[in-house]
Amino acid sequence: MRPGATGARASLHRRIYPFRVAGMALGGVPMATVLYLQGAPAGTWLFLVSTALLWPQLAWLAASRSADPYRAETRNLLVDSALAGCWVPLMHFNLLPSTLILTLTTVDKISTGIRGLWLRSLPGMLLAMAATTLVTGGAFDPDTPMPVIIACLPVLLIHTISVSLGSYRLIRKVGLQNRELDRLHRTDTLTGLSGRSDWEQHAQRLLQGRAAGDDPACLLLIDIDDFKRVNDHHGHAAGDEVLRAIAATMSALLRPGDRAGRIGGDELVVLLPATPEAQGAAIAERLRGAVEALRLDEYPDLRPTISVGLARSSAGASSLRDWFNAADRALYRAKDAGRNRVAG
Repeated sequence: MRPGATGARASLHRRIYPFRVAGMALGGVPMATVLYLQGAPAGTWLFLVSTALLWPQLAWLAASRSADPYRAETRNLLVDSALAGCWVPLMHFNLLPSTLILTLTTVDKISTGIRGLWLRSLPGMLLAMAATTLVTGGAFDPDTPMPVIIACLPVLLIHTISVSLGSYRLIRKVGLQNRELDRLHRTDTLTGLSGRSDWEQHAQRLLQGRAAGDDPACLLLIDIDDFKRVNDHHGHAAGDEVLRAIAATMSALLRPGDRAGRIGGDELVVLLPATPEAQGAAIAERLRGAVEALRLDEYPDLRPTISVGLARSSAGASSLRDWFNAADRALYRAKDAGRNRVAG
């Protein structure tokens, strides 16, 4: 198999095979009913057996043994449409089964998700219909008797339900993938904390709530002390481990409504809703002490510490940049005072 024929493309024939087997077999029931009522010759019955039972197996073998199963299965789908076109004149244009077979065959092309396949299938379908009409003489008997109507019901019901279930599973899969993408977008992959866009949106909501009269919130801007030295002396793997350990410590100590995030590099942030400044300072001090007591099994000689700058949200609804800059100024005061401390 060539490299391009991988994943979902390479498995197309495996996904379609059971539907083709069931669809051809079920579609053979109304066709057989029409042939019986017409008193069709043995050759037409042989073609029905070949279409309903033999062709699905031949299509499977052709695709599974091909160097490009996806392209081979696409050809098989076009053959499906051509076969459907052949059967319309063979049934003397019997209205209900002819319409049913042509419609369901076209719907199958659409449900594959291959763009434009149903349009590409129409010329082959019409050409097969015209050629078969010429060969058979074009007998025309559109009336659909009750036995044929009854024979059409199973394929109509089962096909509709199976396509609906397939669409439902696809929608579920896409929904799960979208939720996972949203989670990855909102989460920093290294630390598991909120990503920048996520915590900034949360901070903006806290500022808007403060302007509307909510209790003040606190922003903690956290910097890992001498983090560059950790990377330079112990390697980036050690730096990553320090970040993960500090993030886990923060997540364990914070309250349910608090939000911890990563700005980038060694800078972290914590948002404390409805928190007076004194309480925010106490939480920041607990975080600082917990990090100071932190020990890493793989790097026992590392003693990470953090400096924390604290700023309270303003009743004047200052911008997020102003709030962040206030915490940043407090952080610099903590660093200038010797690091491993909280300033507000």
